[in-house]
Amino acid sequence: MAKQRNIYICTQCGAGSRQWHGQCPDCGAWNSLELEIDRGSRSRSHLARPVARPVTAASVDISPETRIETRIDELDRVLGGGLVPGGVVLIGGEPGIGKSTLLLQALAGLSCETERQVLYVSGEESIRQVALRARRLGVAADRVRLLAETRAETILDLLSVERPRIVVIDSIQTIFTEELPSAPGSVSQVRECAARLARQAKDDEMVTFLVGHVTKDGALAGPRVLEHLVDTVLYFESEAERRFRVIRAVKNRFGAANEIGLFAMTDTGLKGVRNPSAIFLARGEEEVAGSVVAVIREGTRPLLVELQALADESFGPPRRFATGFDQSRLNLLLAVLHRHAGISTHGLDIYANVAGGVRISETGADLALLAAVRSSVRERSVDRRTVVFGEVGLAGEIRPVPGGEERLREAAKHGFTKALVPAANIPRHPPKSIEVIAVKRIESALDHL
Repeated sequence: MAKQRNIYICTQCGAGSRQWHGQCPDCGAWNSLELEIDRGSRSRSHLARPVARPVTAASVDISPETRIETRIDELDRVLGGGLVPGGVVLIGGEPGIGKSTLLLQALAGLSCETERQVLYVSGEESIRQVALRARRLGVAADRVRLLAETRAETILDLLSVERPRIVVIDSIQTIFTEELPSAPGSVSQVRECAARLARQAKDDEMVTFLVGHVTKDGALAGPRVLEHLVDTVLYFESEAERRFRVIRAVKNRFGAANEIGLFAMTDTGLKGVRNPSAIFLARGEEEVAGSVVAVIREGTRPLLVELQALADESFGPPRRFATGFDQSRLNLLLAVLHRHAGISTHGLDIYANVAGGVRISETGADLALLAAVRSSVRERSVDRRTVVFGEVGLAGEIRPVPGGEERLREAAKHGFTKALVPAANIPRHPPKSIEVIAVKRIESALDHL
């Protein structure tokens, strides 16, 4: 019998250590080592496969892959146009945000064609609970096969026999293999089970969805190697209590990363929103100080969002708080505003917010954020028919951003008549319905507003 021993596994990189350390010796992450029990190596004869033979790159068929559409437009957009045979998709989000609901709707749409067999493997709910949800959503689930199982060997054997084209594992933290003595959800269990499912998906060209839990910090639970094993990583960014849910692709081997899809939660499940800019701009008719409309770009899609800023007298150390925007970026931009535009926020609390629950991950909203802060400090509103975009450098220069012409077309489509843009983003053929104002410095940009 193999001797039992304790080993500490890093949840970030998966490295092992005989002793516990506050910092992982391999990746440097703090408080990431978790106790595992190693009982020695075990036989894995059932995993034996034929010896692989190397081939030349010229002999590989590189014809365009056939995409499988889920019939949910927003989900297909985030995936890069649809599912790719053999692709492994990891989707995470807060409890109750709609991960299982969205995947059940997608499976119901995929099962409408007889040649695409689908399977939903539930490790958290019983078959009855999943069927009740399908009936409540009103989806055509008569062709969606259900399985309640948590043992990896049983699931893999069933997949080898049934050979479904699309399978959902809900969730990967509940799956375990008997070859490892640790509990389900541990680092070694999640890593091993995910690796086996991913290999099965590649060998059989089977699309696999893995549902992942998230930590209190919003990151996917389990080892970081889990995100490296899969082809696509999707995150629900909105909170569960919000009506609108945003899905972002943070990794995609078959499409653009940082692409987003917007969904509305209804009584019959998640519905895609075709015109998200109209929702994010649902504001009052009256002009108010501290509100500026920015044109951001998420993946390949331009979006109009409202940036709000509030400057208020501080009765202690000045506070800087940002929602939907990087707070360290906010502090940097406030320093540029003071140094090059002469607008001091010393002694003022600054609160910045992106209306609608969108999280901005690009620098194209820098100029709009400073315009909103200046508007609140001076208590002077900005014309509600004006849009702003551009990156602000440390020297006070306005730098260009990608997709300037697409941003202007999106603004013109929603009735905006004036745009403040970087000088390098002036298109050759701007929309006729919008006046484009080119700026090079932060001082001149704020004077125009």
